[in-house]
Amino acid sequence: MELHALRQFLVVARLEHLSRAAEELRVAQPSLSRTISRLESELGTPLFDRSGRLRLNDAGRLFRGYVERSLGELEAGRRAVAEAVSEGVGTVRLASETFLTLTRPLAAYKRAHPTIEIELRWMAAEDMAHHLRAQDIDLCVASQPIHTEGLEGVRLLDEVVGVATQLDHPLAGRASVTIDELADQSFVTARKGHWQRRLLDRLFAARDLTPKIVCEVDEPGAIVDLISAGLGIGLVPAFARHSSMRAPLVWIAVDSPDCRRAVTLFWAADSHLSTAARLMRTTITSWNWNTDEPPE
Repeated sequence: MELHALRQFLVVARLEHLSRAAEELRVAQPSLSRTISRLESELGTPLFDRSGRLRLNDAGRLFRGYVERSLGELEAGRRAVAEAVSEGVGTVRLASETFLTLTRPLAAYKRAHPTIEIELRWMAAEDMAHHLRAQDIDLCVASQPIHTEGLEGVRLLDEVVGVATQLDHPLAGRASVTIDELADQSFVTARKGHWQRRLLDRLFAARDLTPKIVCEVDEPGAIVDLISAGLGIGLVPAFARHSSMRAPLVWIAVDSPDCRRAVTLFWAADSHLSTAARLMRTTITSWNWNTDEPPE
């Protein structure tokens, strides 16, 4: 089996869509389809169900786990040799749903280790486990649970999430609001898959309600600016209220014990972390997240 075929298989398995996989890989779709067919022929069994939408089947899911671990070990070996030859600490690759929470720890890390290269990748939480096992990334930070075997993690932050409004919004004078009181409000939120959107949908679904979403963005950092511009209200964590809310907004508590987010740092349990990645893990886990300051 050729390495490029295995790497292409992982992209198709992740996206479960040939044309999108071909676009990401920058190859022609017929060529990619032939690669997957040859791989299935070598294995003697289909890896995908092709009735309707392309879906990874049981054999495909089993094979994907082995491919991720195998390619991950090869990548770990390559990086270990590069680190040894250069006699340096190399590069650290960090993925996150949003980097707003990590701005200050990353700045402190760069000041302490100016020769280390930092590669940052935005990534949906649902994709993180696959990339960690394949060692495409070293560490990831998620604001929602990742229920997958083979990962280790450290909880960084567990905080309440409230609603942000304009200063002159009818709710602005309230100390707290209920989900029922938010049922008719217009929401600015992140796209599907992001923790803010999943939390909003989950809170409303628990009461058989559907949120009125008037603005869905790919850039979570723009949410507070759009709220300030009067497009609607939105869920904002307490951490952001103190560290990144540039716009003049009002933050209101939501009367629900489920309106929270937990931020966790994850890495693959069986991965060989480079020196750079271990230093990054130490910086992030030892950070004083209650005050957003370095450890004393």
